[in-house]
Amino acid sequence: MNKDQVKGVGEQVKGKINETVGKATDNPGKELKGDLQQGAGKVQQSYGDAKEDAKDDAKRNTP
Repeated sequence: MNKDQVKGVGEQVKGKINETVGKATDNPGKELKGDLQQGAGKVQQSYGDAKEDAKDDAKRNTP
């Protein structure tokens, strides 16, 4: 696991917390912030996944 994957998961967790707090306190702004954080976290995690895949492919193709 690389740092982008870890940061992405962390951002998704923070986003879920903000979304839940926003729903519980009837704060649409906080809820939206949580949704956006989750989306950003997923993008960052996907980027980290792609980097890991590329690294693994390079290792397999090295003579």
